[in-house]
Amino acid sequence: MTRAAEMKRMLLSEEIVVVPSAYDGLSARVIQASGFGAIHLTGSGSSACLLGSPDVGLATVAEMATHAKNVVQAVDVPVIADADTGYGNAINVIRTIREYEHAGLVGCHLEDQVTPKRCGHLDGKQLISAAEMREKIEAAAYARRDPDFMIIARTDARNELGIDEAVRRANLYREAGADCIFVESPQSVEELREVRSRVDGPLLANMVEGGRTPWLTSAELQDLGYAIVIYPLTAWMGAAAVVRELMRTLRETGTTQGFWERSGIGMSFEDLFSVLGYEDFLEQERRFVPKPALAGER
Repeated sequence: MTRAAEMKRMLLSEEIVVVPSAYDGLSARVIQASGFGAIHLTGSGSSACLLGSPDVGLATVAEMATHAKNVVQAVDVPVIADADTGYGNAINVIRTIREYEHAGLVGCHLEDQVTPKRCGHLDGKQLISAAEMREKIEAAAYARRDPDFMIIARTDARNELGIDEAVRRANLYREAGADCIFVESPQSVEELREVRSRVDGPLLANMVEGGRTPWLTSAELQDLGYAIVIYPLTAWMGAAAVVRELMRTLRETGTTQGFWERSGIGMSFEDLFSVLGYEDFLEQERRFVPKPALAGER
């Protein structure tokens, strides 16, 4: 079974698919080592990692596709990714889907904001028409070469145009060929439930620390009828918080010795290299790299 087919199987199963978000190869390796069966490549985290910038649409399709390829090659589980607006109009979407498929991704989500976009939980978003977004979803379905490549249609209409328009757009995008629907930033449990009752097809929930949507457990989201949940800020916000504390400790004390014991996080030198699969590289080296000849040997 291909990774794309495995992701589609998980999406259509009865159990919610918990998909933590990676921002680079290391975070993807940590997620896989923690036992999760799929990974989401966050757009906000990738922008932070690659550019040191907020999620305001500065990353390009070429940068994201290259970044995605490296993440995909670091792990053995399916990876889906943020594709922002498709980086332009419907013709740009066609290129985006093919670049993402070539990178080894098994799916992506496209949103109905104008280009450049901004984070879905910030104010000031602007939307394209529902008709234009429908054409972009149709273009995405046309562009994919693997029918199992998952197209997730995201609408940001809730904050700007209300829940009814968000639902209308969600159903329109589903009819256009989206495999899964992502209604961004419902603002209550009741709205999450309303989206489920009024939108056809599998639904994605987006859990953002400090965002507009209530923070629910995966079990609670499954009870509401959601098929998949992503966590786009969790890993990179946690990494930034730890690095900030490490740097504060180094600046104030002149050393980081003892930080890990005091913090209770418990990452050792050996743990880090285990996550990176160092033993696999040593085994490959033993198998394929000849040992240097000793003096006098040919």
